[in-house]
Amino acid sequence: MDDILVGTCSWTDPALVRSGWYPAGQRDAEGRLRYYAGRFPVVEADSSYYAVPRERVSRMWVERTPDGFTFDVKAFSLLTGHPTRAAVMPDGLSADARDDGVLDEVWSRFAAGVEPLRRAGRLGSVLFQFPPWLRPGAEAGRILARTARRTAGWPVAVEFRHPDWWREGQAESTRALLADHGMAAVAVDMAQGLPSSLPPTAPVTASRLAVVRFHGRSASWGRGSKEERFRYANSEDELAEWLPRLRELADRADRVHVLFNNCCGDASVRGAEQLEGLLRAGPGRA
Repeated sequence: MDDILVGTCSWTDPALVRSGWYPAGQRDAEGRLRYYAGRFPVVEADSSYYAVPRERVSRMWVERTPDGFTFDVKAFSLLTGHPTRAAVMPDGLSADARDDGVLDEVWSRFAAGVEPLRRAGRLGSVLFQFPPWLRPGAEAGRILARTARRTAGWPVAVEFRHPDWWREGQAESTRALLADHGMAAVAVDMAQGLPSSLPPTAPVTASRLAVVRFHGRSASWGRGSKEERFRYANSEDELAEWLPRLRELADRADRVHVLFNNCCGDASVRGAEQLEGLLRAGPGRA
């Protein structure tokens, strides 16, 4: 299972820190990352969504993790079309995504921020999680094309949040669009039957990487507080449903990243540990 890397979508989430998963003496910034990296081979850095990453911090991440450890870095909110508070913009820049000068500067700073990870061989992907109001269409196509130009040479993964992208009749066009840009599609596990539900389809659109994110199956997805949306622990049977899909992805992509986003208490790390155990148990478990 060396080609299937399992981890979580944060190692700093306050609910995880409070859960007691980190032992005493390893709950400061350095201790948490060192402890996490001793137990999982991959993690998603979500802080880069809320603020442009800094080179100094990325260098520290490299220093605090072993060779072979991998970071998937979430793209800054302004770069994916999400509302961005002026308070988090660097050096007082405007949060106006329509300003080409602002975008040029933010893209440049984001690239510099992740460069230490890329240079050290620790950058697994940059995750572009587009907002739920981005539907398939001409404008979305232009946004993807602009993103591809800005990220040339980067390993990029894309998660769409609007269900139309993967509905019957559109899914093949979505696969082709991502493949044309060399972007890895992100599959999701989430509650079904909700207006915002995406099907658990698992396409491969880039040979180097496939990504699966487990959001949990809370019926509060798309509404309610963050805790309500992510308060969910996948059962063993729910995880086992994914074993054949993950192995098929591993047959078609060089690497598969499986990341648990149900960051409420220790549910994410427990789910990741449980899935790792199922994968180690071999095909017979599926």
